[in-house]
Amino acid sequence: MKRISGWLRRTLLALLALLLAYLLWLFGWVLYWGWFNPGTTRFMEIRLAELQAKQPNAALKKQWLPYERISIHLKRALIAAEDAKFVHHEGFDWEGIQRAMEKNEKKGRAVAGGSTISQQLAKNLFLTPTRSLLRKGEEAIITLMIEAVWSKRRIFEVYLNVIEWGNGVFGAEAAARHYYGVGAGQLGPEQAARLAAMVPSPRFYDRNRGAPGLARKAEIILARMPAAAVP
Repeated sequence: MKRISGWLRRTLLALLALLLAYLLWLFGWVLYWGWFNPGTTRFMEIRLAELQAKQPNAALKKQWLPYERISIHLKRALIAAEDAKFVHHEGFDWEGIQRAMEKNEKKGRAVAGGSTISQQLAKNLFLTPTRSLLRKGEEAIITLMIEAVWSKRRIFEVYLNVIEWGNGVFGAEAAARHYYGVGAGQLGPEQAARLAAMVPSPRFYDRNRGAPGLARKAEIILARMPAAAVP
């Protein structure tokens, strides 16, 4: 019995050590990316592997653009569309999460997520698109790390440059050129609203740019943009 108890204790200690090492690894990258721009993300790696499985020479469309060179219209559009309380919360919009849960319960399936910009960024940087309680737990921990050591401006700058905007398209600059043939600094209000409307299903809207639902979403976002608080 003592032998079994000792084995269990050593196993638990080993698991705790592994968990601590993993958390330190995550936090190390969060600290590093607070000062240096990410060259790639977990989401980018996954999408690139998918593209290269079909076309070995495939490459992602991405180009980093400093925060101040990105259109204010796009910043307002994304805040209005994805996270109206971004500058005020500490990583989580509890009211938004509650509304999403109620909506999902009413529909009988997952139709709303309630994730903030900080949560979306945590997922894009480190995690996979799969949904599970474990992944949501990881996302929450990473979100707390990011909010603890990055300014809201830095969070939004990285988000603008790494989120997925189409099939192999990542970041505001690549998206602006992919859809409109202009730089992200030249986007107008209507263009910005339409890009923001694509964020929840970017690859679908890349293939279905004339989808009627996209136009309706863009109109709603456009109306909300003047009230958006931008860091």
